[in-house]
Amino acid sequence: MPKKKKKRSRKPALTARTADKHSLYQESVQDTEAEAAFLSRTFQKLRGRPAKTLREDFCGTALLCAEWVKKKERVAVGVDLDPSVIAWGVEHNLAPLGEPGKRVEIRQADVRDKCPGRFDVTVALNFSYFIFRTREEMRGYFAAVRKSVAKDGIFVLDAYGGYESWQPMEEPRRMDGFTYVWDQDEVCPIDNGVVNYIHFEFKDGTKLRKAFTYEWRLWTLPEIRELLAEAGFSKSTVYWEDGDARGEGTGVFRPKAHVGQEAAWVAYVIAEP
Repeated sequence: MPKKKKKRSRKPALTARTADKHSLYQESVQDTEAEAAFLSRTFQKLRGRPAKTLREDFCGTALLCAEWVKKKERVAVGVDLDPSVIAWGVEHNLAPLGEPGKRVEIRQADVRDKCPGRFDVTVALNFSYFIFRTREEMRGYFAAVRKSVAKDGIFVLDAYGGYESWQPMEEPRRMDGFTYVWDQDEVCPIDNGVVNYIHFEFKDGTKLRKAFTYEWRLWTLPEIRELLAEAGFSKSTVYWEDGDARGEGTGVFRPKAHVGQEAAWVAYVIAEP
């Protein structure tokens, strides 16, 4: 006789009171499996060898560090200033792997501080480095990173833009059990300052407003690349996302020297020493 199917245990419905904002962020914003694959594949193509060491600046919950060391030959260092976010990441992302320990190190420090070691891949993702608002601050950060990049290492940044990025607007996206809302609340054309929020909304009607707040300068790709050169990087390349027949992103990023303007885009910049 056929086997009875096991009943799936339903997850409790999320509400503003019960939801964990860090879990929601990881689910709705991060795709570290795809990021780790992109970093690994790109480094292999550029250098002809596998990348082993990763430095994740503004690591937050260190989810990328955890993903990176799923391959046993790899090690990672995460750098962040916020002790509460670090503690959450250690408990939920690293402890299940037996880390921090031999393969993952977390440093509570300013990303501009001296970071011992040389790394194959250093990253500042999720636009975290946009927190630096002046050219002097950004150049100083890039110069600090340059000192810890391996001789054949790479520094990987992401950036966003497009004409919609300069408009105050809210963009909701349905997730499993909640709605993620990206809120471009303020945009100042004088200094390119922006104030963005992430909100979460739940099926019971409750809302977690301003779960995350970002006060950034919206840097352009030419500015980023110029400052990388001023900080001592010899080359930088923009990796732009391919589009399908409908103009939707495919998740495949390739080096590009010229593209057409889009309403909204996310790209990588890869700098080489």
